[in-house]
Amino acid sequence: MKNKTYDIIVIGGGPSGMMAAGRAGELGAKVLLIEKNDRLGKKLSITGGRRCNITNAEFDNRIFLDNFPESKQFLFSPFSQFNVESTFEFFQGRGLPLIVEDRKRAFPKSEKAEDVCNVLIDYVEESFNVDVQLSTSVKSFIVEEGEIKGVHTPSGDFFAKKFVLATGGLAAPETGSTGEGLSMLATIGHAVKDPDPNLAPLKTNTKWVHGLSGASVDDMTLRYLQDGKIKLKVRGRLLFTHFGISGPLVINSAHEVKKLLKTGALIASVDLFPDDDFGSLDKRLLDLFETQKNKQLKTAMKELLQKKLSETVLRLVDESIVDVPVHSVTKDQRKLLVRTMKDLQFPITGTMGFEWSIVADGGVDPKEVDFKTMRSRLFSNLYLIGDTIDINRPSGGFSLQLCWTMGWIAGSDAAE
Repeated sequence: MKNKTYDIIVIGGGPSGMMAAGRAGELGAKVLLIEKNDRLGKKLSITGGRRCNITNAEFDNRIFLDNFPESKQFLFSPFSQFNVESTFEFFQGRGLPLIVEDRKRAFPKSEKAEDVCNVLIDYVEESFNVDVQLSTSVKSFIVEEGEIKGVHTPSGDFFAKKFVLATGGLAAPETGSTGEGLSMLATIGHAVKDPDPNLAPLKTNTKWVHGLSGASVDDMTLRYLQDGKIKLKVRGRLLFTHFGISGPLVINSAHEVKKLLKTGALIASVDLFPDDDFGSLDKRLLDLFETQKNKQLKTAMKELLQKKLSETVLRLVDESIVDVPVHSVTKDQRKLLVRTMKDLQFPITGTMGFEWSIVADGGVDPKEVDFKTMRSRLFSNLYLIGDTIDINRPSGGFSLQLCWTMGWIAGSDAAE
């Protein structure tokens, strides 16, 4: 392979890289796909708990792009070329039926991320125009007279007319996402924002939260407070962990939480009964106490909350009432119990690291990319796709949809 000159070299065999290589090969270009791991799609094969949230089934481009408030002005052009509907047609047309679950999250019907990988690997291989070089890290670009001519690797130098960089960010470093591509871009003059864990769980130093590890609440309201004021409020499922809190709504709020933490201390406040005000929740307790008056309080509370959570709440109210009979609970203790269930507070100290992150932000400034083609504005024969560009996005299939869209567009334009 080292003696060949290719039309296109794609660096990175993840979702966007495989899409770009497959598309370019389909259009007749001679492509070399270089991947540092010993297989294609290593991170993709474990995404979404190995189920692979392949996209978000919002077919209206404008509504879909509202999920990218900081970047949507850049994305209208690419999504006019390849959008969510295109993704459904691509995968279902290749024998992979999709199903849609809550929050419009789309998965392969088989619920196997490996099946998504196999569709893309088949796409790469079917044109016979794509060579694949595995277990090979690209160290740097070869730049001559302001144009990229090739790439340096431990296996030798490779040359092409055009290059597609799809190396990913720093999330899940155990899969090979260690940021070399961003370093390469900075070296050749691109403005690169340092990566930071973006879609990640949140940390607290509060011991009782750590003690709830594994407990979850299916429907609650989580408020983030700063200087006593509500700065952000979300509602949904919450998971307590040995380091803090997690779950889709927590992970999706992490980007804003990081911003808030830069301006001061931040307190999380959990309302375990968001549909009840203080009065109605107090009445629910009174009704419960009436029917359970001879039972221990910790036993009666299991009617409202799961055991581990109910006992933690009671200890926060008053350690002495956990084992008392219901009829011994005073009015003041009951009122304090109501207030505690409506306002469980603990400090947020930060986000978990890259190893916990679904997506790490950072990358090239979007202004340095022509999104009609995904070309670099600094090098006309370089294309940037996937996590190489600094675009904040929520979980729920949005990140992979960017990969499909950008990969298809870069592969199409590079093959012309």
